[in-house]
Amino acid sequence: MKVTIVGSGDAFGTGGRGNTCFRLDSHAGALLVDFGSTALVGLNRLGMSTLDIGGVVISHLHGDHFGGLPFLLLESQFVAERRAPLVIAGPPGLHTRLEMACEVLFPGMTGNRWAFPWSVVEIEPGTSRSIAGFEVQPMLVRHPSGAPATGLRVGDGKKLFAYSGDTSWVPNLPLLAQDADLFIVECYSGLRPIPNHIDWPTLESNLDKLHARNIAVTHMGRSALELTSQMAEKGLIIVEDGKIIEL
Repeated sequence: MKVTIVGSGDAFGTGGRGNTCFRLDSHAGALLVDFGSTALVGLNRLGMSTLDIGGVVISHLHGDHFGGLPFLLLESQFVAERRAPLVIAGPPGLHTRLEMACEVLFPGMTGNRWAFPWSVVEIEPGTSRSIAGFEVQPMLVRHPSGAPATGLRVGDGKKLFAYSGDTSWVPNLPLLAQDADLFIVECYSGLRPIPNHIDWPTLESNLDKLHARNIAVTHMGRSALELTSQMAEKGLIIVEDGKIIEL
């Protein structure tokens, strides 16, 4: 499995990084994990087409994690001229929230006569579903977003990718990371605790509980970015836009 970091930033573009989006390529196909508001810009910057993407899996319903979906749908229709099906999966409430976002950004969009079939699959946390050839298992985390916020385990039968989503430290994080080939964990804050996010002292003190083959850090605010050398000294991968991680 090849993991391409399309966007690795927080909601505010700190450090010039785009909103969250990870692309997974494997024998199972191509899947996107999260699709923040700037994700389409990130794909274009990397020269990546959207046509070979079989599905998109969303961790939670904040704009920097799902807000690019209306743009993806319109790009697929009018620019890429997509004909293959597209599956968009995420937590309960995704379908309604996506329709609302489409109509706010592009009034009348939901009435389009689509040239390709697309569907929304809502996955209950704690269950698993096959999405575009990948097995996806969401697990609850803590991050208020008007709908369940989840971390994700995504497997292709050979490799396992795991992701914390946005969250404070919760007991499910070690379960998400367990035996993963790559666990990407958010660390928004440096030394100061921030509600509903992880700070570096908390992450550092819990690293021994994360039993993944590789651990990477994402979604860093300014204070966390100032501490990346300390994170690297602990053996963590510092993700940045455009980085490729081969599993």
